[in-house]
Amino acid sequence: MVLSAIVFGNTANSSVSAKSQVPERSEIPSEYKWSLSDIYSDENLWQSDFNHLKTLLKDIAHYKGGLNQSADNLLACLKIRDDIGIISGKLYAYARMHRDEDAENTKYQAMTGKIESLLAEAGAATAFIEPEVLELPEQLLADFVKANPSLKEYKFYFDDLSRQKQHVLSPAEEELLSRVSEVTQASENTFNMLAHADMKFPMTAGEQGSEIQLSEGRYSTLIRSTDRKVRREAFSNLFGTYNKYRNTFAATLGGNVKKNIFYAKTRKYNSTLESALKSENVPIEVYTNLISTVHNNLAPLHRYVDLKKKALNLSEIHMYDLYTPLVKDVDMNFRYEEGLEIVKDSLKPLGSEYNEILAKGLSSGWIDVYENRGKRTGAYCWGTHTVHPFVLLNYNDRYDAVSTLTHEMGHALHSHYSHTNQPYITASYTIFSAEVASTTNEILLLDYMLNKITDKQQRLYLINQYLEQVRTTVYRQTMFAEFELLLYEAAEKGETITADMLDSLWQELNVKYYGKDIVYDKELNIEWARIPHFYSHFYVYQYVTGYSAATALADKILNEGKPAQDRYISFLKSGGSDYSLNLLRNAGVDMSSPKPIEVTLAKFSARLDELEKLLTNS
Repeated sequence: MVLSAIVFGNTANSSVSAKSQVPERSEIPSEYKWSLSDIYSDENLWQSDFNHLKTLLKDIAHYKGGLNQSADNLLACLKIRDDIGIISGKLYAYARMHRDEDAENTKYQAMTGKIESLLAEAGAATAFIEPEVLELPEQLLADFVKANPSLKEYKFYFDDLSRQKQHVLSPAEEELLSRVSEVTQASENTFNMLAHADMKFPMTAGEQGSEIQLSEGRYSTLIRSTDRKVRREAFSNLFGTYNKYRNTFAATLGGNVKKNIFYAKTRKYNSTLESALKSENVPIEVYTNLISTVHNNLAPLHRYVDLKKKALNLSEIHMYDLYTPLVKDVDMNFRYEEGLEIVKDSLKPLGSEYNEILAKGLSSGWIDVYENRGKRTGAYCWGTHTVHPFVLLNYNDRYDAVSTLTHEMGHALHSHYSHTNQPYITASYTIFSAEVASTTNEILLLDYMLNKITDKQQRLYLINQYLEQVRTTVYRQTMFAEFELLLYEAAEKGETITADMLDSLWQELNVKYYGKDIVYDKELNIEWARIPHFYSHFYVYQYVTGYSAATALADKILNEGKPAQDRYISFLKSGGSDYSLNLLRNAGVDMSSPKPIEVTLAKFSARLDELEKLLTNS
């Protein structure tokens, strides 16, 4: 498989494999870069807002101890805190996203550090609010809301705060926790600097006998190569590099685990898992039932591994073989401009309003498209109140790059709808809800492609892509979730986190999930070290719940039409105005039940049947 071509404007095609080095950021044309100037047109304005934020921190201190005086006093304090949140969000987004463009840029490293310090001060300065609100007698708070109707927009906030009352500390303790927040970010910051700036990968085999510089972005292409030598060498070189720093990565992950356990214990939770889930009012059973449901449905995954082994005509199958397409020489590569059109066409079932906003986002500086030296790997969407969302990509021309584009634009449209329809206090949707919007887009894209394409080889390719999506999103992310659960349970019992312990746990879970027929290469033991989501503890399970909810919602949108479409757009507009389980229930799916996960895995099994038939008749 030839590595994807990157085409800039009207320049001629040039494949990544033809370039021995990852391009510098200065080599990327401006039309493929996001427009962070939409946040601040110049950095003097950033500094002006930075100074204004410091003034607001002084202003809000005047309300300390006086929230019980009047409704107007309470509202004024909350509005200043909202302003602090909006401005600090813009300041941090601008500095951090610039840093993500090039982790080696010391200017934006410094700006990010500067705003992180002020954010810690902001947390300390506002820490008195929630304890004081909780001290208000219930009747007095109700009288305040009646006296000043503007307080009604905070009703869900007040109710949710009351639900978590036992975990809110005294004003002095809350202030102290806020002040140490900058220090407790050290593990994640160290991981980011080591993995994305300091660690260098070696040259590795490219296509057609070439040698190219390995990077995380290029690894995702090389591991899909139909040349087994290419993918095996990329696998060995990537994990071999991580393995050189295994003790450092163990220390950074271990430090992050200790941080989260500290916060959970300090806030009087029974476990770190409970602390992570209760903030969103998600029962622990949702997490544990997910793992048990997937455990009960591992047979289709084992069957898929065996089918892939046979289809690739391998005497033995290794982990580095799993990403390989089952179909050779199928043209499923799309230049970025082609990908944009496919995404727009595939999302037409979401309605004209959605697609008008989408078209604007795709053409108005929301997206940073291509990989460059020092750029953060992977992809994300960053929502900012009062400014449009931003999307980071490392686009190559593969189909899965198109899928990533539509995934991140799902987040972007969710953020846009939420921030333009909700006040600041309820504009931020939960992570549990976030993955629904992005994955619904992915499912609609695949459905569109399968309905459009009749060529047998291309259908084989797309069904394989679907199966890989479920393997990596449902099965693999559930394995990640179980890894975190077992890791925190061990740490909470006092077990020391070491590289050996992490390697052993990772190996055990991979063998359980993928079965005994796959050859487990020892290099894979270090894979836990490259997973950035482990620094956002108990996050990854929401990819699975999100994918399962999205499967149900996409089916409803396609089969029911406008009624389901309207419910879905209402869900996007709802932001964080209610608990995620309630919002999804209103949209038409009950995530407190294992049924959406079972339906998703049943669909996986049915598509596997279709793949097997196509392979038999090829």
